[in-house]
Amino acid sequence: MPPQLDSIDAVQAAFAAQGYVADRDLATSVFLARALERPLLLEGEAGVGKTEVARTLAAALDTDLIRLQCYEGIDVATAVYEWDYPRQMLEIRLLEARGEGERAVARDVFSEHFLLKRPLLQALRATGPAPVLLIDEVDRADEEFEAFLLELLSDFQVTIPEIGTLRAAVKPLVILTSNRTREVHDALKRRCLYHWIDYPSAARELEILRARMPGVDARLAGEIVAFVQRLRGADLTKVPGVAETLDWAAALAALGWQQLDEARIEQTLGVLLKYQEDIGALRGGSAATLLAESRAGAGTRQAT
Repeated sequence: MPPQLDSIDAVQAAFAAQGYVADRDLATSVFLARALERPLLLEGEAGVGKTEVARTLAAALDTDLIRLQCYEGIDVATAVYEWDYPRQMLEIRLLEARGEGERAVARDVFSEHFLLKRPLLQALRATGPAPVLLIDEVDRADEEFEAFLLELLSDFQVTIPEIGTLRAAVKPLVILTSNRTREVHDALKRRCLYHWIDYPSAARELEILRARMPGVDARLAGEIVAFVQRLRGADLTKVPGVAETLDWAAALAALGWQQLDEARIEQTLGVLLKYQEDIGALRGGSAATLLAESRAGAGTRQAT
């Protein structure tokens, strides 16, 4: 195990060096996933930093990040491999021109040399340092594809009928993410360690904002976090995640603003919220009310 990840404290420090503020529980899960060579399933609402865990881990280890974005209808040809038919046809013509027999032709064109390696097979056939394999939003894939992943996550191998079983030369570090649009099957969960990433506390979110965007004015950063924290308690279609907090901070800083008011919030709601119904609900005084409440709450926390 690389020395920079040889303890939970080291994981936290390595992540912090990459600008990711990992709490103790998350650092423990990452450490154990690496130490035990087990996949790690991260669940939580969209925008809380699940995908960023894989990116940060790859950066901390200075290794490749191989990402498979899941979606409804994803299949083996997209995720694992497909045959390079044009090259196979060219090879068949060359073999036939040399008078090779049919058996030789079939043997030669159905080899790993003619495979187009998709993300899962790329991860298994890596020969250098173990890559980080990110299987992103696995809950969006069909249950059939989820079942296919069982062999990969159990034995780090895939079976290709024309070739046989291909096993990993080095085991990749596997991170799966899920937004819980549907429940991931128990059989898949049993093969993984599990960690739920929740919305951060105000103190931790402020720490994240300062780590990722140190140039943002300190007063503005405090107001942003206090307002977003208050906003998450509102009756909205989709409350903002940490990703939206960072985007909003970047937008406000780009505009040169150092404090919030109702007009400035309403002008930039499209950065923070993604549904027109939610944006409309904050207009007409609601934003001003939330801002006043967030400032009162922030003052109470500082007083205590």
